[in-house]
Amino acid sequence: MVKLLAGITIGVIGGDKRDLVLIKELVQQGAEVKVVGFPLKPELKGAKLVESLPQAMDGVDVVILPMSGTDENGIIKSSATGSPLVINDEAMSCLRPGTLLLVGFAKPILKDLAAKYKLKLVETAELDEIAILNSIPTAEGAIQIAMENLPITIHGSKALVLGMGRCGSTLACFLRGLGAQVYIAARRPADLARGRVHGFKTLTYSELNQQLGQIDVIFNTVPTLVLDINRLALLNPNCLIIDLASFPGGTDFSAAEKLGIKAIFAPGLPGKVAPYTAGKILADNYPGIILREMNGFLEVQL
Repeated sequence: MVKLLAGITIGVIGGDKRDLVLIKELVQQGAEVKVVGFPLKPELKGAKLVESLPQAMDGVDVVILPMSGTDENGIIKSSATGSPLVINDEAMSCLRPGTLLLVGFAKPILKDLAAKYKLKLVETAELDEIAILNSIPTAEGAIQIAMENLPITIHGSKALVLGMGRCGSTLACFLRGLGAQVYIAARRPADLARGRVHGFKTLTYSELNQQLGQIDVIFNTVPTLVLDINRLALLNPNCLIIDLASFPGGTDFSAAEKLGIKAIFAPGLPGKVAPYTAGKILADNYPGIILREMNGFLEVQL
């Protein structure tokens, strides 16, 4: 086996079960891997478990943060107990300019620090090779939530998907496969045309209000306020909303509660419903991303 990452030192900072799958692959690919924020696990065999952020970041070529990134204060989700892991000036000053920083989603604090210390920040959740595959566990998890909360079957229901991007298109296809009458709403003419090709009932956002009253379940993938109080007031009171968009979602949750409409905020489903699959997606793609970014976007044949 060719060890593609031989000679590369990687610091993995916090995370969940997905990252354990990734760490195992990085080690197998020959990288020197330092890990902080995990309890001792069999999956960490071959990696060096350290106790602090400076130790994990010292001398590394690549830093990998969780797909969820940090919160607004720079705190990282960690599986280990103890002091929280905080991305701040003290931590970032350990890194050389040009160090590759991989994260799913970057909050403003992380973007500002990366710019300040001249790091090469890549938001991997926006890369097609990650996002398209992640749409599968997202769609399955969303449908699972719908099945657990609807008094009717998906089959025969009227399901509306807001947004026809990578997640929305996969979800709409899965719903159709289960026998739902699928409506999709999108802004771009190309997305609407693609929806028609798949046999979905397509709506522009100006047409949306006319159809809302007959919908049984809405899946939102749009990260801006789409379901405001005016649109929520048009819904069947028994309609279920499942919002998959990144924080803060595209639903006025306070208004939904006042109107008695059940709205569930469910971002980040891949790591929750299928952590091994989601971790395998990272493990299959991160080595190539690392080599591509470290070698000036040269194509790498894996």
